[in-house]
Amino acid sequence: MYRGKTALIVGLARSGISAAKLLYRLGATIIISDIKEEDDLAGETKELRESIECDFLLGSQPDEAVAGADLIVISPGIPTDNDFVKKARQAGKKVISEIELAYTLCKAPIVAITGTNGKTTTTSLAGAIFQASDIKTHVVGNIGVPFTDKVLDTLATDIAVVEVSSFQLETIYDFKPKISVILNITEDHLNRHKTMENYTDIKLRIYSNQSQEDYIVLNADDIILSGLGLENKDQVYWFSRKKVLEKGAWVEDNDIYMDIGAGEKRVCAVDEVAMPGSHNLENALAAVLIGGLMGAKTTLIGPVLKSFPGVEHRIERVDTIRGISFYNDSKATNPSASIKAIQAMAGPTLLIAGGLDKQNEFEELIQAFGDKVKALIVLGETADKLAAVAYENDFTNIHKTNSIEEAVNIAFKLSSPGYSVLLSPACASWDMFKDYEERGRAFKEAVKALRR
Repeated sequence: MYRGKTALIVGLARSGISAAKLLYRLGATIIISDIKEEDDLAGETKELRESIECDFLLGSQPDEAVAGADLIVISPGIPTDNDFVKKARQAGKKVISEIELAYTLCKAPIVAITGTNGKTTTTSLAGAIFQASDIKTHVVGNIGVPFTDKVLDTLATDIAVVEVSSFQLETIYDFKPKISVILNITEDHLNRHKTMENYTDIKLRIYSNQSQEDYIVLNADDIILSGLGLENKDQVYWFSRKKVLEKGAWVEDNDIYMDIGAGEKRVCAVDEVAMPGSHNLENALAAVLIGGLMGAKTTLIGPVLKSFPGVEHRIERVDTIRGISFYNDSKATNPSASIKAIQAMAGPTLLIAGGLDKQNEFEELIQAFGDKVKALIVLGETADKLAAVAYENDFTNIHKTNSIEEAVNIAFKLSSPGYSVLLSPACASWDMFKDYEERGRAFKEAVKALRR
């Protein structure tokens, strides 16, 4: 399919490197482009030079390479309204994501999971359910393992569970999952998508190519999703923690139930779900439906929910020092995710927040503090914006810092036994860190330093 073709890979991040290696393995000629200079990409270029033959165009837009390219794969970080992308499309070139590339080669049925919040947790949990069912499972995508890393290993008897972001959905064409899942849609990435209407439309692309033989899983408690008019579609299955459903997965009398057409089945008690918080209950319900629709037995799903601890960087308990508990929620990159983390805290909490400005509003976040959040410690690009919104809402115990380490030290000094220190930034990490994972690791290192 790709042998003898010229592939232009734009963006030398994790997915770009993976796509380049895959296409080279399949016999394509590779051209690598990135707006960054060689000095800023020493590790990435070294890795590629040691593993494949390719040409580099660094430090500028790749306009000169467009004409000779048969295929253009762009990083999720590159907006589709970029001048280079517009020119490529005007020249009749197909510009795709790494997810779309992997789809063209995948032999396994695909479960694709998107949503503003909960993607990584639900993707990991669904993968654990299939693994408990002795099904070879590939957990890939926006979760940190590029789909193209594993796609040549897929078999028809396997399952690929793929976390998909809105950035990746912008550049799909034929991508067609067996199950598409939308967990929720709340305000996020408006610096890129401009309006909620655009953002919603992009999320809905996840099921745009599906047929009657495929399944769509949606959150019945989400205002946007429940208003789509899909209630009577046979292939649509809903989950809800607030109401009993005729089909799907729901909570009733503190128990989780599922009915996908073979009768109502109890999965486990809500109190037995290992992950804390109402948002994680929604993630669990989605995973229950995913498992059931793909043939996993209820008797195997329940034990996974009881033992699955959650994922790193999502309300991850790091340590308790002198009676003060520290939680790493670095993956909370928007206000709604941080609100859910605050709600999951059991006692008085000091919140560390701030990061890249995605043009999100913070009023609802501050209003969610109630009596629980005792102090707000801000940092990053949005520090002043967060502080201003807090003052406007009569919250005044605010401390501005310049680093995660400083924030942790201030939080520790302000805390007492029984308090929680929660890193839940409500913002992306790219103003100070490579990604949310690096930010979370920095927080954990700062807590370790306190322990030392």
